[in-house]
Amino acid sequence: MAQVCKMDVRTEIKSPADKFFDVYRNKMHLLTKICPREFKDGKLLHGDWKSVGSVREWTYNVAGKTETCKETIEAIDDKSKTITFCMTEGEVKNYYNTFKPTVSVTAAGEGSLVKWTIEYEKKNESIPHPIKYLDFVVNKTKDIDAYLANA
Repeated sequence: MAQVCKMDVRTEIKSPADKFFDVYRNKMHLLTKICPREFKDGKLLHGDWKSVGSVREWTYNVAGKTETCKETIEAIDDKSKTITFCMTEGEVKNYYNTFKPTVSVTAAGEGSLVKWTIEYEKKNESIPHPIKYLDFVVNKTKDIDAYLANA
């Protein structure tokens, strides 16, 4: 039986933690405009863009390949500026039984530290660890930071 694993990556940004977290908390519908290299389309399928249980469908580029997924907002903690998503359908589910990215933002000096943790369970041992998805979240983190710097 496959084991649940975790990988994480931290990125220092110039944006204040409150502003960066606000994009994920309240402005996810703008990701296709904020991060056009990564996101090609985003649709709300159930709920709203910012509540636990809401379901969205994304078309995005990862490692030079277009993929789609359905994601559910699983948990939100406004105090710790943390949101957990759960991927329920799409290419990622061809390789991983579970795939849950979590973003957490903390103030760091005049900027912030963004930590992404991906909890996943590979379908079998020949499946690679999801390093390309860590690269993806770092790229979109940098794009959001650049957007906020120019807003």
